[in-house]
Amino acid sequence: MTRTLTLNRTTARPRRIGLISLVLSLIAVRNQRLKLADLDDTMLRDIGLTRAEAKREAERPVWDCPLHSRQ
Repeated sequence: MTRTLTLNRTTARPRRIGLISLVLSLIAVRNQRLKLADLDDTMLRDIGLTRAEAKREAERPVWDCPLHSRQ
């Protein structure tokens, strides 16, 4: 008896889309943190952050973010 291995493309595709979505989300997080680092003190005050808080947030690794922000 010979077994044939078949690739079901419908099951492989969602994983690829999920990976692409994750990478795009991480890029978005990185870009948002870079923009946060560029805000001046007046803008930071408007959103309730100090320069030190903004710097600390901007320096966090891209993978260090809450799961709910990766949607």
